[in-house]
Amino acid sequence: MNFDEFTGQIQHRLELPRTGEAVRAIRATLMTLGQRIPEGNAQDLAASLPMEIKWYLTGAVHEHGQRFDWQEFVSRVSDIEGAERPDAAYHAQVIVDLVASQVPDSDFQQLRDQLPESQNDENWRKLFEVVDAGGWEEGEGAQPDGGTPLGNSSEGE
Repeated sequence: MNFDEFTGQIQHRLELPRTGEAVRAIRATLMTLGQRIPEGNAQDLAASLPMEIKWYLTGAVHEHGQRFDWQEFVSRVSDIEGAERPDAAYHAQVIVDLVASQVPDSDFQQLRDQLPESQNDENWRKLFEVVDAGGWEEGEGAQPDGGTPLGNSSEGE
């Protein structure tokens, strides 16, 4: 998958009117994710992605391995993307789902291992809700369960 295909998939899945909005969502999500995980893990995860997408996880990040929870992740993504927090959370979930389909399972598992999945405010499990629901499906639109987008629930936000 090349850059245009990747951004086109995100634009379609998120039903965004312009490519620039998809690129902004991808950049916000992956730069923030790159800030959270160690540099080596970011490089492993990025290796199978298009060069321009890879840069968001690696080259655009000045400090890898920062410690912050899910709520801070969503805040940062929201600020960079210029989107409301529930939308930013959902966009991140859909972007991570597409990343999961493009990288080796071992690299994606390494990402999951870096992010604590607990019941408290560090609950990174929310980032993987679309992946864990079986991924984004064309027939369901951008909502894997056919209902409310996963990131738009008020639970834990």
